[in-house]
Amino acid sequence: MSFSLSHGKEMDVGTVGVAQEQLPPHDGGKVDLGAWFGPERAGKPLELEIGSGKGTFLLNQARQTPDINYIGIEWAKAFWKYAADRCRRHELQNVRVVRTEAAGFVRSFVRDGALRQVHIYFPDPWPKARHNKRRLVQAGFLRELWRALEPAGMVRIATDHVDYFAWMEEHAGQVADVFERLPFVSPESAGEGELVGSNFERKYRREGGRTFQGMVLRKR
Repeated sequence: MSFSLSHGKEMDVGTVGVAQEQLPPHDGGKVDLGAWFGPERAGKPLELEIGSGKGTFLLNQARQTPDINYIGIEWAKAFWKYAADRCRRHELQNVRVVRTEAAGFVRSFVRDGALRQVHIYFPDPWPKARHNKRRLVQAGFLRELWRALEPAGMVRIATDHVDYFAWMEEHAGQVADVFERLPFVSPESAGEGELVGSNFERKYRREGGRTFQGMVLRKR
């Protein structure tokens, strides 16, 4: 997979990529994630993208909003390397791409109120009923994100899977005591007619036949 992504070229994650082995122990307490970006970027708002894929959204959004620090999470090693190398080549100082499991990262490392926004775009729908319990967007995880968000911070969610969106609506309803649901507004980096502007969305919009839906949950 890595060969096809890199077209035979060696990829270098540089200081942008954070390998799983570089993370501290999960039982070692929460981390000052802002320090990952150096003293010159200390105090800037921090946003998290879960499931960065090839890094298209992360790259474009970070370029559009240079005064925001971004952490992207990607578990697939080949995509993690590709996204980190891509952001490194564009000399983005406001991006780090971490290879890790998202729920465990938030639970173990993200301090209370540390995040301005969380972006969850086109997560794995786990379509078989027996696998639904593996879906990322669930009430329990949304409450964990609530803890990690600053006051009025937002979770931005998008999917092209109709059943998963209905599931998301159900679980959003279960956390209505801590989140206000709002209509989805496309980010700054999205192109005309795009919901998010990720590589996944662009690919499947070209193919047609899919419904793209989203929502925003704002911390009460």
